[in-house]
Amino acid sequence: MGMTGISKSQVSRLCAEIDERVNAFLNRPLEGDWPYLWIDATYVKVRSSGRIISVSVILAVGVNTDGTRELLGLRVGPSEAEPFWTDFLRSLSHRGLRGVKLLISDSHVGLKSAISKVFMATWQRCRVHFMRNALAYAGKGQRQMVLALITTVFAQETADAAHKQWRIVADQLREKFSKLAAIMDDAEYDVLAFMDFPKAYRRQVASTNPLERLNAEIKRRTDVVGIFPNENAIIRLVGAILLEQNDEWQLYRRYMQFEGMEAVSDNQTPRLSAVMTA
Repeated sequence: MGMTGISKSQVSRLCAEIDERVNAFLNRPLEGDWPYLWIDATYVKVRSSGRIISVSVILAVGVNTDGTRELLGLRVGPSEAEPFWTDFLRSLSHRGLRGVKLLISDSHVGLKSAISKVFMATWQRCRVHFMRNALAYAGKGQRQMVLALITTVFAQETADAAHKQWRIVADQLREKFSKLAAIMDDAEYDVLAFMDFPKAYRRQVASTNPLERLNAEIKRRTDVVGIFPNENAIIRLVGAILLEQNDEWQLYRRYMQFEGMEAVSDNQTPRLSAVMTA
């Protein structure tokens, strides 16, 4: 491009400009109701106190009552600590996040308790992650059979039928796979929470799959860096990716149909997107 180099002052100025845009995006006020909230984590390496450690990058994505999907939050930290989750959810609440009915995530320690402290919402344990965990308790040659049995649960039309089938499958597996059956006993209501919500949205709210493509893009770009010098550098890069992705989402049609949102909304008045124009 004809450039012979870039000075430290130019780098600092560019970083400051990026930080300003990213921080404005990540701290923008949130308006209206957001019935569905997905939270997922990916991991990156960073230098801290002379050591290289792995930290989680937590993303929050919501769908509002007009069916529009937006990136709502980002936090870097230890994903297994309840105070971390509580602080993150409260930061979203302080920015105006309300009307959350279902929060979808993997089974992170402390998150379920944090949800009950901040939101009057149901927790949906990611169905896909649960299946991966469950199959680990079956032998390699038996996993297809176990998978087929558990999948019959998700083919049910109603919540009552799904719960009934879940218990039938758990009992069928109990003799040969006692640990797997015990896990199913504990996880039943968390994994099947999505069945109490409108059928039109069940595929999207049963797992964190809607974030898989975004997490893959984050990993692709952070792998180029390898090891970040500090947490601010993580927020700068990942925040810029999220801002770019959020702008792209606004060009598409609604992520969810507007019809049916009245069943999960406290406020029936449609709203405009909360995204700030950069």
